[in-house]
Parts: sequence; C-alpha cells; structure tokens
Amino acid sequence: MIPAASGREFGEGSRPRPTIVRGEGAYLWDAAGRRYVDLGATHGAGSLGACHPAVVAAIREQSGRLIHVGTGCANPVRTEFLERLLGLLPARFARVFLSNSGTEAVEAALKIARSVTGRPKIVAARRAFHGRTFGALSATWRRELREPFEPLVPEFVHVPFNEPAALAAAVDERTAAVLVEPVQGEGGVHVATPEFLHAARRETERVGALLAFDEVQTGLGRTGRLFAFEHTGVVPDLLVLAKSLAGGVPIGATVTTAEVEARFRGSHHSTFGGNPLACAAGLAALDVLVRERLADRAARLGAVAAARWPSLAPEKVREVRGLGLMWGIELRERSAPALAALEADGYLAIPAGSTVVRLLPPLVIDETDWTAGLEAVARAVRHG
Repeated sequence: MIPAASGREFGEGSRPRPTIVRGEGAYLWDAAGRRYVDLGATHGAGSLGACHPAVVAAIREQSGRLIHVGTGCANPVRTEFLERLLGLLPARFARVFLSNSGTEAVEAALKIARSVTGRPKIVAARRAFHGRTFGALSATWRRELREPFEPLVPEFVHVPFNEPAALAAAVDERTAAVLVEPVQGEGGVHVATPEFLHAARRETERVGALLAFDEVQTGLGRTGRLFAFEHTGVVPDLLVLAKSLAGGVPIGATVTTAEVEARFRGSHHSTFGGNPLACAAGLAALDVLVRERLADRAARLGAVAAARWPSLAPEKVREVRGLGLMWGIELRERSAPALAALEADGYLAIPAGSTVVRLLPPLVIDETDWTAGLEAVARAVRHG
C-alpha cells in the first residue's frame, strides 16, 4: 500500500491510505496496481460505479459544447435534467434549486424553511449528520464535529431519533422545519420507523412548519426504492439530494413545491450550481438508474446481505441495520481493525462513528463480488 498523504492537503492526517488512480465499475486500482472492490470508498456518491460509460460519454460530449454558463441564461441540458428529476418524484414537487453538494443543498433547505415560515426554529434528530457548513453543522448532532466551531447558528434543537413523543413535544409555533434523514448514514445507519416519520409529517402540518428529508445518502435507489421516503409513503415539503445524483460529478438539489417557492422571500444563488457539465452527467445518471432498475437491484442484493448477517460472530457484533445496499454493522469494539482487515483483503469500506462498519457499494456491483464482499466482512469482523 502506498501512502496517499502528501503533506499538502488540509486536514488529511498521516494515516496511510491507498492512492487510488483508476476505477471501473465496482473496482478501484491503487498506484501499485492492486485492485480493490468498492464497498463504500466513494461515501455513497458512486452508485453507478467508477466511470460509468454513459456518464463518461455525456461529460465528453458536453465538455466540447459548453462547460459553464450562469443561471441568468437558459440552458437546454439543465432544463432536461430538471424535468427528468421531477418526473421521478411525486407530482407535488415542482421546483428545484441546484447546487454543488449535499451540504449546500441542506443550507438551501434551511434558508427556504426560515424564509417561507418566518420562524427561526429547526428540529433535527440526535445522531444526525447534515453537513459541515455552519447551518448544516448546526443541524448535525455529533459534539466532536460541532465544538471546535461554536457558537453555531442558534435555534436548532435535537430530539431522540425514532421517538415520536419527543418529536411532538419539540415542534411548536416557532418551528420552521423538521429535518430528518430517513436512514441516518454517518450516525450509524439507523433506519427511521414509519411511526417517527408519520409523526414528523403530522406535527409539522399541525403547526404550519415544513418537513424536510435529507436524502443525500439514501436517495436514488440506495435503499431499494428510488427515494427512501417511498418505504413509508411520507412525502416531505423539502427533499435534499446529492452524492450519486450525477454519477460522481459534484451536484446538489433542493426540491420543493410551487407553493413553497411562492412564499419564499429573499434570494439564494450558486455560481456553479446546475452547470451544464454536471447536468449532463446527472441526466445520464438518472437514465441509467431507471433503465437498469438499480433500485430493484439494490433491494435484491440487500436481501442477499440480510440473509447472511445472522451468521456474523455474535460475540463481536452488537447489531446490523440497513436497507437495500446501505448497511451498518455495529461492533462491540472499535471498527478500525475490521476496516483495516477488509482493506488488506482487497475491499474498501468506511466507518460510521467509531464502532460501525458501513457498507455503501455501487448499485451496479456484480452479485459475485457482493457475496464475496460479505464473506470478507464476516472474516474481518471475526479476526479484525
């Protein structure tokens, strides 16, 4: 393994990491020529795998035509991308603000909620992760992420996840929005119960607040449905998407209704948000997602994983949680040794907190590679 640390990247630390130089599908190669199977190295942004041919072709074609133009000018690929995205969503969604990342998309949702309602309070969940800018970080729960930058934005409160009564008690006439991940990713892969999400919908309607779902990690097929809210039928007022939306090219989207937009006061803008290059990649990525029925594939491969988890060493594993191709294996010890063992075995996964091994493989992963990866996870947990 060749250390990736160059001494130049801010905050990179000194831990040796593979230097990845090439990718194809679910495979990644390091500078020494070693091949790895991606079980989460892209942090969920690589749902189509590395360098999907359709996305590569779209980028090549668009880069020769127009890379960037501001939103003050119309652009056909942006218009087509927006129409394609909205065509996958319930009819109530009619407006999209495009940005460059999940954090930016969350920031837009927070500003929209405060502007539209004229209220300051945002209710989020414990263990939540929504990003690292000041607004998104204020909605994030983890103390070690928040403390170095305090004081953060005021009027953010956190309630226990999956406790409807606590949520109801926190939502009042000062609440602008409830912001929830249908499945908490960074927080350890905790799946929201239908009761909790229905309570969020009921309580926001009771006081005239907005319901916002952060589907940066769960959206676009990851959980076995195109969007995770489809598992419960609870439809939000604001939907936040990013990560795999453009096949690995940076993009973020904050989706809402025409009624919400009509009540928005103020302005919000992004220079590079919705640039033609990202929209061309996004259009190709959405076409692949639908054409190859990747949400159904995630559900099927997720069922393969669910059938194998009971065989994991119970003395090492506290709990396994997830949906589709989004899994968290919570250990009774730190996850770093298991992750290192996986890497040594040729598989790249990531943590979710200090004790959880998180799996976010490409939705296009070959079933043979996936089952072999599950066996590698079992070995790593047992001997890591």
